[in-house]
Amino acid sequence: MGVEAGAQAARSRALAVLRIRSRALAVALLPAALAVVLLVGGSTGHLVGPGWDAARWVVTCLAVLVLPAAGAIALVVARSRPAVSPTVAIPEESAPDLYRMVRDLADRLDVPAPSAIALTPDCDSWLEDRTHPAHGPPPAEDRDELTSGGRRGPHRRAVAAPVLVIGSPFLWWMRVGELRAVLAPVVAGTGPSAHPDIAAARRFVRGLDAAVAVAAAPNRGPLARTVLAGVGRVARLLLRSCREHAAEMERGVAAAAAERAQAVDYGLRIVAQEQVGLAYAGWDRLLTRVALPAWRMGRWPARLDAGVVAALTELSRRDRLAEGFASRLGERPACDLLEEPGAVDEAASLLAARLFHGGPAESGPDWSPVDWQEYPEEVVDRKWRTDAARLHKVLDSLGVRTPDPQTNGPTLSRVLDHLSAPDEAPSRKTESDPDEPERERCATLAAGLTAELAREEAAAPVAAAPAPADPTALWDDATLPLFPLQPPRSARELLADHVTAMVCCAAMDTAGATPGLDWLDGPTLLLGGERAADLAPRVLSLIEDGDPGPLRAWLVESGIRPEKPVRLV
Repeated sequence: MGVEAGAQAARSRALAVLRIRSRALAVALLPAALAVVLLVGGSTGHLVGPGWDAARWVVTCLAVLVLPAAGAIALVVARSRPAVSPTVAIPEESAPDLYRMVRDLADRLDVPAPSAIALTPDCDSWLEDRTHPAHGPPPAEDRDELTSGGRRGPHRRAVAAPVLVIGSPFLWWMRVGELRAVLAPVVAGTGPSAHPDIAAARRFVRGLDAAVAVAAAPNRGPLARTVLAGVGRVARLLLRSCREHAAEMERGVAAAAAERAQAVDYGLRIVAQEQVGLAYAGWDRLLTRVALPAWRMGRWPARLDAGVVAALTELSRRDRLAEGFASRLGERPACDLLEEPGAVDEAASLLAARLFHGGPAESGPDWSPVDWQEYPEEVVDRKWRTDAARLHKVLDSLGVRTPDPQTNGPTLSRVLDHLSAPDEAPSRKTESDPDEPERERCATLAAGLTAELAREEAAAPVAAAPAPADPTALWDDATLPLFPLQPPRSARELLADHVTAMVCCAAMDTAGATPGLDWLDGPTLLLGGERAADLAPRVLSLIEDGDPGPLRAWLVESGIRPEKPVRLV
């Protein structure tokens, strides 16, 4: 599909959406039009008689009911604020080189330049329309629209062009040329977006979507709920009618943009797409293995995007298919296009913590940033000692005694002896709970850990969300996290994590081990400067089979003394 074919298909579907809007308006006005005809006919003596009088009353009453209802629906659709993606705004003065690159790209593509640039803490890029009045007026210095050549046009508003949203990991991992190639199809989408029919169709669909959200909002009075329920039903009906046409319209826009971008850095874009896939893999590992443990401890890594470079570089070294990717690091990174990349990285990292974990909007005593150099001591060590303390607290509640009464303090031997002892009752594992430990002793301990962790989370302070009526808030964060990284840990995983933490504490206190950070696997134990990679299967052997042999052999080999007390938080 060529540029003209894709644009024509998009315009055709946009007209179909607008026809649905026109039909809805016609249906709303039809009773009033019929009432006018009947009233005029009666006043001129043409439509007289009992039947016509009854029809006049019925149609006039219907028009009186339908017109205000249609007006209310139109008002809600027009005034409802469309959803806006949470992003970090990048003013032009903080990234002049980035804006210059995007404008030059738009000039080569012969399309209008985006009105602004923002970053999202994810591996994606798109155009977002923020022209609704609720999103606020544009800055005074940006009121003139950028033409296709990047030049200012007279008496045109830049707010008419969409905002370019760029994935922040792309800026740190990709080189300048690669970022330009990846953004070419995205920026090319501003051309079809400027067409009046496509713009009008998008506004209508976004208005309907926003009206559905308004109708579904809680904490309404009885009258408001009744009125908005009717508005929501009509909006959902219109959305269902527009769904297929709107989807085909966006496919046409994407096809036209992709075809237009073929002439710009085509060969480099093929290489850049490989970097996109690599960035997805490294970013996901960094969030789930490295950032998530810190977030659970009330700390948020302040340089996530810098960390993704380290994670992807490590992935390049481990993966033979990615051997050539590390050689790119000598080229200029795209983050050099920012005046203060450190401040932008910190803002994007805080937003990532809010979106993926639901953290507060600002730092505080229970929510503070952490640098990568401090991560092993501030996060890993604290996490292990907190988990070990929780494990012994649950053992105390279960009445588990210390093997040596003369030993003061918690020991690893207490855990090993308890989990390796035979069950007093038959196994209660069933097909309905495959994630629960099979052995009764382990299942009871895992249940106690789950309950204790739930009590701690319930007692944790909840960050206050901004008031929904705040006109300056572009998005409502009352439902954070918007994208939770992973489901809650199963009972077996929770027990394994706590036993591993106890082993690591014993290793640090009795064998001189140190906490470490693996960019792809997260917290790790360092013995003699080497990563202890064979600990997990030995812990699982203890939990699942009640066999402490492999773990005890590893402890002896590593010089770890399980009978010695360890320091807890």
